[in-house]
Amino acid sequence: MLTKKSLKKISEVLWEIPKNYRKDMIVPARIFASDEMLDDVFKDRSLQQLVNVATLKGIQEAAYVMPDVHEGYGFPIGGVAAIKHPDGVISPGGIGYDINCGVRLLKSNLKIDQIKNQLESLAREIFHQVPSGVGRSGDLKLTIHELNSVLKNGAKWMLKNDYATESDIENIESNGCLENADPSVVSDHAKKRGNDQLGTLGAGNHFVEVDYVEEIFDEKIAETFGLYKNQVTVLIHTGSRGFGHQVATDYLKLMMQVMPDYDIQIPDKELACVPFNSKEGQKYFNAMACAANFAWANRQLITYHIRNAFKKEIGSSNGKLELLYDVAHNMAKIETHQIDGKKEKVIIHRKGATRAFPPNHPEIPKKYQSVGQPVLIPGTMGTASFVLAGTQEAMDVSFGSTCHGAGRTMSRSSAKKEIHGKKLKEKLEEEGIIIRAGSVSGLAEEAPLAYKDIDNVVDVVARAGIAKKVARLRPCIVIKG
Repeated sequence: MLTKKSLKKISEVLWEIPKNYRKDMIVPARIFASDEMLDDVFKDRSLQQLVNVATLKGIQEAAYVMPDVHEGYGFPIGGVAAIKHPDGVISPGGIGYDINCGVRLLKSNLKIDQIKNQLESLAREIFHQVPSGVGRSGDLKLTIHELNSVLKNGAKWMLKNDYATESDIENIESNGCLENADPSVVSDHAKKRGNDQLGTLGAGNHFVEVDYVEEIFDEKIAETFGLYKNQVTVLIHTGSRGFGHQVATDYLKLMMQVMPDYDIQIPDKELACVPFNSKEGQKYFNAMACAANFAWANRQLITYHIRNAFKKEIGSSNGKLELLYDVAHNMAKIETHQIDGKKEKVIIHRKGATRAFPPNHPEIPKKYQSVGQPVLIPGTMGTASFVLAGTQEAMDVSFGSTCHGAGRTMSRSSAKKEIHGKKLKEKLEEEGIIIRAGSVSGLAEEAPLAYKDIDNVVDVVARAGIAKKVARLRPCIVIKG
């Protein structure tokens, strides 16, 4: 049985389950966490899942998990695995059902005091403009030809159709488009599910927040990012909706069927996988890219609607919103990393983990080259969110990865039993946070009490050196499904 005594302490915030813990482990499993956080980690199956990840064919160096870790499907949420390219495996469980769930941050030219009297009307207008909730559809209805073009081109389709600016595209991870996307390997059912969902939030932990910069930790990086104290910002957190979920469902089913053909044995069926260079592996990777492109297009269309809401309520001159950055936290990508002193291509699986590339990395926008990639870490609707910056240390010790949020400590069903949605809404509004939600009862699932302390999570990644604190954001409007 896995206990705290099974762990080897590497540093004050890094722990290891040695690979001799279980005979099928290929590499050790490593956990970023403070001593105080570890007790909570043992309350679910997340560490057992991490050990299972360490058995995957082709895994390199170690299986990692971030301090926001909690149990997921196959991989723990917060998991990172680098798998040898091209003959290692690819596993949908290492990306998740919500492919390219991610975060983008918009920055305004306003201070919070300038719009305090307009917050109520702004909340109402954003809630009106951005459909949220289970199964909600958007105003943009696409032909199959147009949808295939979105799947192929992502946010660039939005640029071509006047929903984005050139500056937006420059400030999205991979410029909002994975080039290997192939709509022909996506099922008709997935396309049908996604056809009317662009520009929608969905439910669960997805949101739009109007925040303000409460604290600056690094003046130089904040200035490079264009952030300053009391500045109004907008945080968007959503992904590929029902489209991405169906892509994951389709390929998990296929992989379970064909794994015996490749003589692949796994300790948990949720880790279903195939060789990356197999026919099925390539099809999934290219379908996943379609879902990633869909998600970037989705966040871009939401941005377009939020800009319209700001212009209507604040005015065109004061309603300007510039994209600081957009980054994914559920994705598999081919990247080059140093392994045993050599540069090696690997298939990085990040599930509930954020890319955190360092200064001078060629894949980040030119204007951020001197300070590193912006890293966006949403907290909970009653606490705070953070802007961080990527570091060389992250490249050296975690394959350029860091945390992605606060991380759940309570299941959604448990939260609903303990927390009353209406009372939570009243409490948050007493604290000056305006809530607009499709389901008041559903708010309980996302209560701050159901999550880890975001300050503690961010403190761990800062102490580990895998991200640098730049700014803390405080919510004043929260739009939920």
